[in-house]
Amino acid sequence: MEIQKLATTISETYKDRTRLEENKAAVLLALDLLHKGQIRVAERQGPGQWTVNAWVKEAILLYFQIAPMEKLEAGIFTFYDKIPLRTDYQQAGVRAVPPAVSRYGSFIEKGAVLMPSYVNIGAYVASGTMVDTWATVGSCAQIGRNVHLSGGVGIGGVLEPPQGAPVIIEDGAFLGSRAIVVEGVLVEEGAVLGANVTITASTPIIDVTGQKEIVYKGRVPARSVVIPGMRSKNFAAGSYGTPAALIIGRRSESTDEKTSLNQALRDFEVSV
Repeated sequence: MEIQKLATTISETYKDRTRLEENKAAVLLALDLLHKGQIRVAERQGPGQWTVNAWVKEAILLYFQIAPMEKLEAGIFTFYDKIPLRTDYQQAGVRAVPPAVSRYGSFIEKGAVLMPSYVNIGAYVASGTMVDTWATVGSCAQIGRNVHLSGGVGIGGVLEPPQGAPVIIEDGAFLGSRAIVVEGVLVEEGAVLGANVTITASTPIIDVTGQKEIVYKGRVPARSVVIPGMRSKNFAAGSYGTPAALIIGRRSESTDEKTSLNQALRDFEVSV
């Protein structure tokens, strides 16, 4: 079945669930293609520009309805769930350190490394990326090439609504320990998030490098170096600090990626 016809079938079935049984094969095909990386939840159209394939999310939601609950086993561990776990790391050329877990319907590209971590259904993890210990990649999150998700990083899942943008971490980004990115935030190419930076859709991301602040929301500009910050806000009970993220510099474009990252961490004293 060609992709456009598959997309139409999935969307029509999502709107009319009485057709789910007759189109069960289409749902299973969509999940198989998603698992193999032949379709994905979002696709890059240009720098900082992404298109969401809502029908792929709809396929995942339909799959939840038709997948049976069953006992799953991984060595001495047993689980009871609808979604099986990946078992094809060797064939895929992916290093997976015990007890790394990724669910069926996630795509891990050849050359990625999974330390003891978790990758949810619909997620895409590209080549050269390190998902470090206890990092989590939420449903439908899109992680680019040569990204480093340090220990304990939390990448949020955005499965519903289907048209909602997932969290996207573009190529070459570095996220320090315990950084959290949720609610469809876009971290553009080469950005560095220091330890404990938390960014939601409403978090002010404030560029403080010039004479006047520039405030972004939902997007970390390419090559930005970001640390946790606070912003004063007045309430009835008084003035209190509310969470913000501060852009304190930019990674150099004149050096290669590894050197640039190391230099950024030294120059801006970013905790990782």
